[in-house]
Amino acid sequence: MLTAFQRAATRHGRRCFSTQPFISAVPDLRPDEQGAGGRSSVAGVKVAIFGATGFLGKHLCHVLGRNGAFAYIGNRGDEMDHRDIKPMFDLGHTRFVYYSPRDVDSMREVIADADVVVNLVSKPFESGQPIQTDKFPYIGYQRNYSFEDANVGIAKQIAELCVEMQVDHLIHVSSAAASPDAESEWAKTKYAGEQAVKETYPWATIVRPTQLFGTADKFLHFYANMAKFYRFVPLIEDGQALTQPVWVADVAKSINRIIDEPQSFEGRTVDCFGPSDYTHEELAKFVLDLTEQERPIVRMPKAAYLRWASVMNLQEYVLMNEDMAKLWSQDYLPAMSADAYKAQVDDNTKILTMEDLGIKATAIEAEAFHYLHRFRTAGHFGRVEGYH
Repeated sequence: MLTAFQRAATRHGRRCFSTQPFISAVPDLRPDEQGAGGRSSVAGVKVAIFGATGFLGKHLCHVLGRNGAFAYIGNRGDEMDHRDIKPMFDLGHTRFVYYSPRDVDSMREVIADADVVVNLVSKPFESGQPIQTDKFPYIGYQRNYSFEDANVGIAKQIAELCVEMQVDHLIHVSSAAASPDAESEWAKTKYAGEQAVKETYPWATIVRPTQLFGTADKFLHFYANMAKFYRFVPLIEDGQALTQPVWVADVAKSINRIIDEPQSFEGRTVDCFGPSDYTHEELAKFVLDLTEQERPIVRMPKAAYLRWASVMNLQEYVLMNEDMAKLWSQDYLPAMSADAYKAQVDDNTKILTMEDLGIKATAIEAEAFHYLHRFRTAGHFGRVEGYH
């Protein structure tokens, strides 16, 4: 009997949402869980994800799929947008639904009977397209989704649907930069969206990450791409604005931990940030050193940088735009210092961190090489014996 109990405890320790570093104290499997844990297990939880095809979304899908969750993936694009998500889950563990934020019934179809809804929808620029007009020059511009639409309207709509459909739990991803006084319109609307969610669905869990870095990011890749294609790296003024970037996989693990036990995080705020802060000048030099590109760092007056960024926004692949430049010109830090987070005394109202979830923040130096060394001449193959 004891041996059987130990086996059950071991299975539960490895089960679905209890992969390292956090293990639940409950030794019994939940009634709707099956398997020994892992990709081919049944986690017994259904998660509807809006924004799954984005940067953070795909990392979250990877964690959920690896741990046996069922995922309802909302997608506004076509099959190409989510095709790389399919192999992340075991067969039959995904449901892909095409939706439009302007079609509420299609959003209801995404949520369906989900236990947890996760909203990752965001946009660093306002999307639009050229249209034909009746007057000269017969070409106009149509705004598809503004910052207000993406960060406030959709967030509020999802929260209202969760109330209407009696969804048990909602996780809304905001930002550490969210503020009503921010210069960036993106940061202002992220704050407004966060407040709208709290008003509509007061027991929602709010996740506030700092700038994300990781494979396919637009953060460190900005410096690397500028050095490679434009032969210089621009900085706003002296580049001394501070940022405390967090590894995207750590944020995905944090959301996964909340999904594992959502009732413990109802109405709570979780701040996700890295172990160290840096100036943009330090990061630019770090990327140049890591990629072994000898390019000049150009310090530009803020007004000139904003004009340059507005031109960069016209590219198909947007490396920088005016609003992002405003965001990067200010400190992008968590709400408190590490000591202030630990000094909080009221466990019921304290702002949680990744450390409270059992997740150790990964340093940028530990991961950046893995996806930036490709910018070196011949990658790393040019210096290893046997490859040339």
